[in-house]
Amino acid sequence: MLLTILGGCGAWPAAGQACSGYLVEHDGFRLLVDPGYATVPRLLERITADQVDAVFISHGHPDHCADLNPLLRARALRDDPPAPLPVYSLPSALDAVLALDRPGMLTDAYVLHEFNAGDQIAIGPFRAQTRLLPHSVPNAGIRLTAGERVLTYTGDTGPSPDVVDLARDADLLLAEATFVDQVPQGSRRHLSSARQAGRQAKEADTRRLLLTHLQPGTDATAARAAAGAEYDGEIGIATSGLTIDLS
Repeated sequence: MLLTILGGCGAWPAAGQACSGYLVEHDGFRLLVDPGYATVPRLLERITADQVDAVFISHGHPDHCADLNPLLRARALRDDPPAPLPVYSLPSALDAVLALDRPGMLTDAYVLHEFNAGDQIAIGPFRAQTRLLPHSVPNAGIRLTAGERVLTYTGDTGPSPDVVDLARDADLLLAEATFVDQVPQGSRRHLSSARQAGRQAKEADTRRLLLTHLQPGTDATAARAAAGAEYDGEIGIATSGLTIDLS
């Protein structure tokens, strides 16, 4: 299993960066997870739009799904459009982004597969276990298994024992860490800190932790140190262009 980070900014893309976006590959199958703001240009530096085999979106906030629109345009607005792209999301999560263009313009470019959080789904060679994690809108965390490798991704979430369950013995936990240490009072149910991500990685006994969704301007060194105060495994920061081979 190969993970490529297209972007890791939370909320909006910092200069020269992109929001959440991850390309996961196994046995030639390419799964795009959370095409947030500015991720498609980085995706297209690596593969063509028609080489994406499926898309999984954790929730409907635009920093996680806005670039689904240009991806579908890149597939639809050509003389030889590829087969419709399978897109997996929670019910109604993509209503806004799919309504950006005139009715019918992109209809043939995708097939929407809506699932309920808690469902197990098959996406190409991946077995996906989903779980509803606490956020300001419904958010599906995911545990992706292919071969003997496991990648867990939280989407955006407040602290939850369900994160630990999804990440149990995973090869990598890709965890939202919007804040370094203290989460503002109004966001404590819906977002997490690097320290909390480290604590959950330790509880889950994951092999590696990758912090993502850092608010632009966050000190990455401080975020890594906060996570390291709780977890003694390998810790990284999700930055555009980073590739991790989970084999």
